[in-house]
Amino acid sequence: MLVYKAMYKFLDDGVHAEVLDFPGVISCGPDLEEARRLLSSALVDMAELNLERGESLPQTDPSATDPDSDIEEPIYLLLQAASRVTLVAQNASH
Repeated sequence: MLVYKAMYKFLDDGVHAEVLDFPGVISCGPDLEEARRLLSSALVDMAELNLERGESLPQTDPSATDPDSDIEEPIYLLLQAASRVTLVAQNASH
């Protein structure tokens, strides 16, 4: 499990959400609950993209902060290993 740092900023039309120590992980929602949910999904998507490209995940930085944030809190990325198996049919010629 990796622990990154999430920030939330309340705006007139919703909540801006961002992972401070994982560049590119940004989202927004109409309220804090939805912004949290969408940010979690964006974090998973970006982590999967990095790994598919053969890139490492950014180092976590618990000291990351944004002076404009209204809330800062940990956000957790759980990594799971999976294997993918592809079956290829072969023509049996006799």
